[in-house]
Amino acid sequence: MTNLANIRNFSIVAHIDHGKSTLADRLIQTTSTVSDRDMKEQLLDSMDIERERGITIKANTVRIDYIAKDGEKYVLNLIDTPGHVDFAYEVSRSMRAVEGSLLVVDSTQGVEAQTLANVYQAIDADHEIVPVLNKIDLPASDCDRVAEQIEDVIGLDASEAIEVSAKSGIGIGETLEAIVNKLPAPTGDVDAPLKAMLVDSWYDAYLGVVVLVRIMDGKMQKGDRVKMMSNGTLHTIDRIGVFKPQMENVDCLYPGEIGFITASIKQVRDTRVGDTITHDKRGTDTALPGFKPSQPVVFCGLFPVDSSQFEDLRDAIEKLALNDASFSSEMETSAALGFGFRCGFLGLLHLEVIRDRIEREYDIDLITTAPSVIYHVYSRDGEMIELHNPADMPDLSKVDHLEEPRIKATILVPDDYLGDVLKLCQDRRGIQEDLTYAGSRAMVVYDLPLNEVVFDFYDRLKSVTKGYASFDYQMTGYRTDNLVKMQILVNEEPVDALSVMVHRDRSEVRGRAMCEKLKDLIPRHMFKIPIQAAIGGKVIARETLAALRKDVTAKCYGGDATRKRKLLDKQKAGKKKMRQFGKVDIPQEAFISALKMDG
Repeated sequence: MTNLANIRNFSIVAHIDHGKSTLADRLIQTTSTVSDRDMKEQLLDSMDIERERGITIKANTVRIDYIAKDGEKYVLNLIDTPGHVDFAYEVSRSMRAVEGSLLVVDSTQGVEAQTLANVYQAIDADHEIVPVLNKIDLPASDCDRVAEQIEDVIGLDASEAIEVSAKSGIGIGETLEAIVNKLPAPTGDVDAPLKAMLVDSWYDAYLGVVVLVRIMDGKMQKGDRVKMMSNGTLHTIDRIGVFKPQMENVDCLYPGEIGFITASIKQVRDTRVGDTITHDKRGTDTALPGFKPSQPVVFCGLFPVDSSQFEDLRDAIEKLALNDASFSSEMETSAALGFGFRCGFLGLLHLEVIRDRIEREYDIDLITTAPSVIYHVYSRDGEMIELHNPADMPDLSKVDHLEEPRIKATILVPDDYLGDVLKLCQDRRGIQEDLTYAGSRAMVVYDLPLNEVVFDFYDRLKSVTKGYASFDYQMTGYRTDNLVKMQILVNEEPVDALSVMVHRDRSEVRGRAMCEKLKDLIPRHMFKIPIQAAIGGKVIARETLAALRKDVTAKCYGGDATRKRKLLDKQKAGKKKMRQFGKVDIPQEAFISALKMDG
């Protein structure tokens, strides 16, 4: 058993691309946890999509053995966390399992929006925080300015911030010494009843469900009968071990240690993240506080392009849901697209990642409908329903009012682009709450409606600031607004996959733009097709797609005009009849392109 005083549990937090995973690589390499032959970049990012996009999606853990300068042997448990706002849930649960954090800040870019969000989570979890200034080998690096920014914006003492270059290995020794000397050791009592926190769980095809645990009190060994306190299920531990980063079996886990167990658990749903695990016979009475489950904020429909692949899609979604507790799904049908699933995500990046994984790992071509958020619809008799799909909107005569979700957005932007950012937020119905300066950069806080953000807000923000702005948000609650459901009618038939919720003041502009877009995307038919945008029974925009026509008068040479007239009238009657019975085929790309529009 390792002495508690010689264990350090810590996570690495930072904004996207400030070098968390690279720093983790260097710490693993410097301590010879992995041989040089097996070493590769982003070692802890195991998914192909993580390596390809260069982002961390799942928080990963590794145990490092380190001999300090004073000759003492230490065990360091490191959790590398994601930086992107969509995966803040992964960060929050990692924080509860450790006592300290390394705050990595890029010394060329300074403090960004996500740096703030993640460091506040660490402060909420009572962490000791050690600032680390990364990328000091770059010519644009300015450590004094960034240290001053950390003190001004976050309020942390950065006078002893460690200057490192994770890429070239400068300052890694000092970082390891700081972890040992500045971060606190865990506390725990080996003789107390077992109390272990369930940090994460995922499905392995060979082992069943693998559970990542942090031992608070007591000890856990192979063969123990353990109980999950949230649902009371009992399991016998088959295998127990630690990550180095490969799985390595151990006999027992003691207080302060982070490791994994397998216990022939079939369903990941039985292992609730944040749950407390204890012994069946001599268990603890009080559960750990746990943390609140993640709430999906963006919903969209996933449909297979080839309807015969529906069963494959169901299988793929079930398997992904095993490994991702924050992803939810339910079946739905659409007149235009057939059978599919309505899925809930933590944000647009999460949606993209899931979609890419289904297309890549299971080889299914997908159509994605417009992303929408959850609205609260209050009926006249005071009942509230959650609306996930605009197509399910109840009859307006029964609706009293609608509420939409709002967010508090924090944007950090260089002074030169501030005007463009303020204009963008105003255009998206934002309400300015705060504007402060940190050096030459402005920090703007806005109250924004979430449905204006999920479409293309992030892309627009990056383009108006040439990529220099950083953006982070938290959900703040619901507020009543003048929202309406806009339907698109093609040949007087509603297309439910194109229904969207819009603000009444914007509906006309939005409807006109969608009709114009569809006019270019739908191929011409033998009869003319009206494309309309409507709110309830009122049409607010219309475009007409002209018919393809055959020249029926070509064989008339001269002669009486009535001959031509007769042929044209006959053609007109045929077209009218055709329009009554004709079916308009809308190509798949039209659905996606019509929704990708700059509001």
